[in-house]
Amino acid sequence: MRPFGAPEKTFGGVTAATAGSLLSVANDITLVIDAHGVVRDLACGGDDFAREAGAEWIDKRWVDIVTPESRDKVEALLREAAPDAVGAIRWRHLNFVLPGDREVPLLFVAVRLGGGDGKPGHVLAFGRDLRAVAALQQRLVEAQQAMERDYWKFRHAETRYRHLFQVASEAVLVVDATTQKILEANPAAARLLADGGSGSLVGLTFPTGVEARGAEQLNLLLAGVRATGRADEGRAELADGRGEVTVAVSTYRQDLVSHFLVRLSRVQAQAAAEMTPTSGSMLLKLVQNAPDCLVVTDLEGRVISANSAFVELAQLTTEEQVRGETLDRWLGRTGVDLSVMISNLRQRGQVRLFATTLRGEYGAVTDVEISATMVAQGDRPFLGFTIRDVGRRLAGHDARTTRELPRSVGQLTELVGRVPLKDIVGETTDLIEQLCIEAALELTRDNRASAAEMLGLSRQSLYVKLRRYGLGDLGSGTPAEAEK
Repeated sequence: MRPFGAPEKTFGGVTAATAGSLLSVANDITLVIDAHGVVRDLACGGDDFAREAGAEWIDKRWVDIVTPESRDKVEALLREAAPDAVGAIRWRHLNFVLPGDREVPLLFVAVRLGGGDGKPGHVLAFGRDLRAVAALQQRLVEAQQAMERDYWKFRHAETRYRHLFQVASEAVLVVDATTQKILEANPAAARLLADGGSGSLVGLTFPTGVEARGAEQLNLLLAGVRATGRADEGRAELADGRGEVTVAVSTYRQDLVSHFLVRLSRVQAQAAAEMTPTSGSMLLKLVQNAPDCLVVTDLEGRVISANSAFVELAQLTTEEQVRGETLDRWLGRTGVDLSVMISNLRQRGQVRLFATTLRGEYGAVTDVEISATMVAQGDRPFLGFTIRDVGRRLAGHDARTTRELPRSVGQLTELVGRVPLKDIVGETTDLIEQLCIEAALELTRDNRASAAEMLGLSRQSLYVKLRRYGLGDLGSGTPAEAEK
């Protein structure tokens, strides 16, 4: 603290009122404390304290208007302001109690004024509002805690990734998309492509461990994935005649650098060659070329495999675009249809003729019926869906296209799942209204005035409904009757 060099010269002519104004604007709050530690007066630099504290603090002991942990600091401030005190004046952090048990942080320093007749004068306590600083400190603490939570979340995610990467039975490589250097390789990849540990593959240029012709094909595969950004796959022969592998390549970016994720799996060529035309290979061909859509998903509805009919109905080009997506993405009622079917499959194992719609990637909507079943391979369950296009079959009586309403309960129930309940009720109401008007005209022998009275309608309303449904002969006589 550095005092003024010539205070008598500078402030010698300052009046008490001027001094009070200076003190009030120089600090957020100024307290006048008597020799007994009682607040005798206060001045506020802003309206906040004047409105919240004001006269509440006057004539109260200074130690009584602060929180218990701040009382020792108040006594220290008063001791430092004593006439015989030595040492530097210190600012101290105090917490004051406002009405409603609210606390406000203030930074205070105390200075004693000289009194007359040699007696000690009052103590002036100058306070600065620390609420803005406290808010910043709280935000800093919250930001730090959020960073720590994110850090541990990333650490846990990395641990899970590393564990899965190491124990996966499928060979996986992480390759730099620019240099094609292998950055990471799991143990399965090392067993498939090299005799040593996974470290023996790191740093090598991919493709490695395959025949020369297969390496050329894989280089073309990598170039295509790099150019389009779309996942693709191919096949290659391992070196030394160790068999054929399927190579699936996808790309991702990390730290502004592109990487390839390469997955390799053996092709069971011998088993496929030994199959007879009546065994699994023929069945797979039939499934792939079937006119109905066939989709295999996991228990969460994520597509594992789909035949060409489904790819075409979904308005896509390759099966790879379907894999990994949820079947719910293409079904009519997102979040509803798939959940209903999976729930029924869990309970009963089968679903038959579930009516819904299927949306293509470019907006085409097709009426479909879905049958499904659940099968297990080892400990892992799979769901199989058969999806049949029934749009042409329903075109003759679909309420959305022909506006012809079903006239039986059976036909009504066929609309459930294809038409919203609101539309079914509305169009059924129109049918009932039309039938009642026809019956009234028949009973009154086409006397429209009597028919309107029988139906409880005005003649104008009846004519409106006749035009709406195309009933009766609304020739030249109709307007004249409507004007009556």
